[in-house]
Amino acid sequence: MSRAILPGAMVNGQMATLGVMGGGQLGRMFVHAAQAMGYFTVVLDPDAASPAGRVSHHHIQTDYLDEQGLAQLMQRCAAITTEFENVPAPALMTLGAHRPVAPASESVAIAQDRAAEKAHFVRCGVPVAPHAVIEKAVQLAAVSDDLLPGILKTSRMGYDGKGQIRVKTREELSAAWDQLKNVPCVLEKMLPLKAECSVIVARGADGQMVNFPVQSNLHRDGILAVTCVYEGAVHADVAAQAVAATRAIAEGLHYVGVLCVEFFLLEGGQLVVNEMAPRPHNSGHYTMNACDQSQFELQVRTLAGLPLTQPRQHSSAIMLNLLGDLWPEVTPTGKGPTSPAWGQVLALPGTHLHLYGKLSARPGRKMGHLNITGATPEAVRATALQAAALLGIEAF
Repeated sequence: MSRAILPGAMVNGQMATLGVMGGGQLGRMFVHAAQAMGYFTVVLDPDAASPAGRVSHHHIQTDYLDEQGLAQLMQRCAAITTEFENVPAPALMTLGAHRPVAPASESVAIAQDRAAEKAHFVRCGVPVAPHAVIEKAVQLAAVSDDLLPGILKTSRMGYDGKGQIRVKTREELSAAWDQLKNVPCVLEKMLPLKAECSVIVARGADGQMVNFPVQSNLHRDGILAVTCVYEGAVHADVAAQAVAATRAIAEGLHYVGVLCVEFFLLEGGQLVVNEMAPRPHNSGHYTMNACDQSQFELQVRTLAGLPLTQPRQHSSAIMLNLLGDLWPEVTPTGKGPTSPAWGQVLALPGTHLHLYGKLSARPGRKMGHLNITGATPEAVRATALQAAALLGIEAF
């Protein structure tokens, strides 16, 4: 990635085109950002109705490991990214042998495995929660009592609270491992949490790195519910630690792309890393309306090798995650699903609605997000609470 792919340039005999593996909402927002900057786009996703595929110039509807699909993607694209971490790393490795791919397959592979991920954090000197890797029965038997109570998490394919079971005793631990089909897991000691936060950085192939402000996050049932980003949302000392740790993690990977790292702030004031996501992140959606550059524009810039400038936040912001639970199943007359009270919500000052184009709503499914911006934290919080009440979202 030594040479920039400029918007409107001819690359391999065609207009500059950027590809994305995955057709979900993050891919959709990447596509919108790339198109706004003048790029053609291609999405590879097996779902004919994928949100990103429906708005892209081209949609290759194949499995992520389909050789013909990957060949088409390489033929059409000058560079390729991914919109979620569970795209098979071997597919990214295949693509990376022929086209610039950011993030690289090696970084994605580490993020796909909790044990490898924690080992990387330790190598970078970033504190992690006490934990043990459990891949065999002998490792289960050797778990220290000091790690209980804890949370047993599958090493692979877990997200939004899935693949996680809380355990208090050795008997519960053994039963939980059986429940998870004895797949490789990580047992993490439960710690007294005070708060959660995250940091998003963007790093170019030249090593240049920029970051957004630290985000204060509230999760419910393992899914991000609310993100607050304004002065005082995260203590300055904690924010500085989180930014330094995130930059060290990205540097240790020689990362190229947008990276989010999530942290736990403990009751005693210590900051420990939870996990990383090698892509834009739900907690960074506020950047679409509160900053002079969004996380998706930075994803485009890092992929295309364009210059990175430090993003600036111009408004206090709160992001509300909109899950399928907000869509009533039927109308009072029984004629089908109804929509939330968008008219009332959008009448509030500083509200910005982003829906992802998903055709059906179900509990826990991410359908969109609402960004609220304003001049002061107090004003933004007051409006966000009004919007939450109108939507039936629990106050925060």
